[in-house]
Amino acid sequence: MRILVSGAGMAGLSAGISLGATGHDVTIIERAHHLRTNGSPIDIRGPSLEVAGAMGILDQIKQHRVSLTELVGFIDGTGAVIAKLPLGVGVVNDSVDDIEIPREDLANILRNAMPPSTTLIFEESIKELVDNGDGVDVTFVSGREDRFDIVVGADGLHSLTRRLVFGPEGDYLKHLGLYIALTTLPTASIGERGILNWPGHMIGIVSYRTTTLGVMNFRSPWIDYDYRDLEAQKRILLNEYAGHGEWRVPEILDSARDDPELYFDSISQIHMPTWHSGRTVLVGDAAHCASPLSGRGTAAAILGAWELARALERYPDDLTAAFQDYETKHRPYVTHAQSSAGLGGDLLIPATRADLDARNRRLREVAS
Repeated sequence: MRILVSGAGMAGLSAGISLGATGHDVTIIERAHHLRTNGSPIDIRGPSLEVAGAMGILDQIKQHRVSLTELVGFIDGTGAVIAKLPLGVGVVNDSVDDIEIPREDLANILRNAMPPSTTLIFEESIKELVDNGDGVDVTFVSGREDRFDIVVGADGLHSLTRRLVFGPEGDYLKHLGLYIALTTLPTASIGERGILNWPGHMIGIVSYRTTTLGVMNFRSPWIDYDYRDLEAQKRILLNEYAGHGEWRVPEILDSARDDPELYFDSISQIHMPTWHSGRTVLVGDAAHCASPLSGRGTAAAILGAWELARALERYPDDLTAAFQDYETKHRPYVTHAQSSAGLGGDLLIPATRADLDARNRRLREVAS
């Protein structure tokens, strides 16, 4: 079949590999002009490790593994360590073999593993979808038109495909009361680590290899803004952290202000009663975002793309049965991922001063 995949994140690239390897003619389109490689390292966990092995990329993933979470210090305003975050506190591993890998490395591994039957096109996105029952007519923002047997929405939390086919994002989004921002710091900061808290806020520096990130999380009800408006994102972030000059807060905020690829978004989940409609099906965060706090979004994306490809093999002449089979087999892991998303927030971003003090006492007891 001719399959269009919207989005070249981890879900889209994984779909390109898994669907292309089973004989389909796959086209992946990506709105940006490059793969998104900025951001903190991501996790390959549990059953997704087995899938990565079947995809032929597990050895490469192992070669690029890093450790970002071990012995990160919670600090006071002077930079002095007041408690340690030991490995294993927060998100619980699915297995002892779980792997942490830089986003850039995994994106490149996936891109290089795509079969010849899969094509990747940048600076393109869907303008209109028309499902005629025996195919989907697609009009692209470039003006080009084409027809596909299946459309796969792999375009993330703010999925355009989901909005076009299933309705408004707000019908499926569950905000978890937190926001996240990531900015890449100058190379002079390599090796630095530390997390500073005040009630409802976290700002920190983490390093791996030759990359150093400024990480910010804060608690807030839903904020109504255009998620594609970078300047609006920066205003929200800088206003939230205004008035704090301790430690290296000004340096991190200066980096965020000047960063053309600042990552800023709500920490939210997507809950849908079904992931398919007609000849359109969703994978990854577009279908079931578990939020960054789960540590399982990438694993769910890889696993879901694989399950979709297997289901289409089992039911080549019945798309409805194939899509239902994909959902039935994949939902248990999604439920597990989404239910685990609340563990990290209370640890990393305590809501009150009393919560902060209790967190620090608990971690000191663990370390003693």
